[in-house]
Amino acid sequence: MRRRYRAFLCATFMVVLFWGCTPQEPKVDVDAITAQPKEFVGSETCKMCHLEHYDSWKITNHSRMAQDVTMNMDAFIVDIDENDIKADFAKLEAAGKLKKPVDQIYFPKKEDIKFTIGNEWKQRYIVEKDGVLYITPIQFNTETGRWVNYHEHDWDKRPWLLKCGGCHTTGTKLDSNDPSKGTFSEPGVGCEACHGAGSWHVALPKTAVFEKRDTIVNPAKLPRGTAVQICGSCHNRGKSTMQKGAGWPVGYTPGKALEPYYISTSYAAGDKSHVYPNEFAKKHHQQYIDWLQSEHRREGVTCTSCHSVHQLGMPASRFMTKETGSKSCMNCHVQTSQNMAHSIHSFANCVGCHMPRIAQSAESADIHSHVFKTLLPSETLKNPEVPNSCQTCHQHKNDNLEELQKRFEILASMPVPRGKEVEPVNAYK
Repeated sequence: MRRRYRAFLCATFMVVLFWGCTPQEPKVDVDAITAQPKEFVGSETCKMCHLEHYDSWKITNHSRMAQDVTMNMDAFIVDIDENDIKADFAKLEAAGKLKKPVDQIYFPKKEDIKFTIGNEWKQRYIVEKDGVLYITPIQFNTETGRWVNYHEHDWDKRPWLLKCGGCHTTGTKLDSNDPSKGTFSEPGVGCEACHGAGSWHVALPKTAVFEKRDTIVNPAKLPRGTAVQICGSCHNRGKSTMQKGAGWPVGYTPGKALEPYYISTSYAAGDKSHVYPNEFAKKHHQQYIDWLQSEHRREGVTCTSCHSVHQLGMPASRFMTKETGSKSCMNCHVQTSQNMAHSIHSFANCVGCHMPRIAQSAESADIHSHVFKTLLPSETLKNPEVPNSCQTCHQHKNDNLEELQKRFEILASMPVPRGKEVEPVNAYK
């Protein structure tokens, strides 16, 4: 009896002890939190719970799309030496490629620069003038190591935040009274650029499982057509429908339909600078325009089918593709033969023909087309303004187009089987 009594006391004591030591989750008023305006909290806040994803995002170009040099002087990929810049600009002037004489162009001092833009193909620089941020007229191209001009004649008529800041920063808000000015939550393409403002998500405890997940956008759980428009909101070129003069979709947030906020550019609409006559992209950040024309779109293949936004561990390539080169293609397109046109390209270089380098980021032809279509020499013969896949290869860049087309047609034709011709036999002889 005493043993049972002691066991009962011991069990009671343990229950009381356990209850007293268990932290009680304070009751959270979900309605009160979600009644507040959604605010951007920054990627540094996101990393407190999503560290591995944060680390993998940090090695992407998204995280370095714009960098505050007052916080990190290492953001500069080249020294801002005015003599070197002017020497390169003098060559451009001699070639007739400047819209103003060199001695009339603004060359910023390093100490005047507030932000850098990019670091892979090129780097541009932001300064502030009368409270407005502008891109300076100088651009450094990384692969050639030379300085080139950028809107040297009207750079101070193009406010950065209005023209393109919404795709280089996260949480951009334009001043309603003066849209040339504005604010942003962080430089670069941060977590909330694709997942939406996170203040509600951060404020709710983990125990509010369903409410918490409903307060943030997970592109992987959106319909494909909706998710791809998140990428398309910036890998695009056109104009805002909500803010005059804006080159990015003002008012758009991840998960919404893009078209009400943005009109993409096109050759048909008169844009001959950024698009070829066949509507293929001629310039950078226009992959979405290409993809819309592709068979991939029709078959449900989207950006994230090939690219990782934040891949745990080191990415397969600098372009954040899940596989290197043509291996990405081979995941879906199993090669069953090496005849016809593929007979001469048996090394399986899919991207060489189907994703020709015909667009420009810094130097000519340094960006792949994303229509995923081989452009034959016949396309250029019909319209010299349209490039072709064959001449993007150094081996054929100076070849005669008609000869190239003939060679392709021979390779692409399957020979008709022909037996030996013999005299018919008369069975009744």
